[in-house]
Amino acid sequence: MDISFKNKKTQKVFNSSAELKKKYGARNARIIHRRMAVLRAAPTLSDVSHRPPERRHQLEAERKGEYAVDIKQPFRIVFKPGHNPVPKTRDGGVDLTQITAIEILGVEDYH
Repeated sequence: MDISFKNKKTQKVFNSSAELKKKYGARNARIIHRRMAVLRAAPTLSDVSHRPPERRHQLEAERKGEYAVDIKQPFRIVFKPGHNPVPKTRDGGVDLTQITAIEILGVEDYH
């Protein structure tokens, strides 16, 4: 999958092991690297497992249109489809099989 970043600061952190460790700790940095490898290797968003350890899930309420994958509780990598318009299914849902690009928004504890 093609991956872009919300801004240069987020990109800098995600592209540097040292920055990831500094900001999120060594354990979370290792998990973030693994999750990013899964996201990059997936041809589409539907190929990212909705079961642990990744547990891809769609967010709700004010975060509608965004998705997340688990890191270490309570942190998640939050992203949104990198398509405009976002591909839809016939019933109006998001067509995950057509999502081939995402934009990383950051690592968050949104609970």
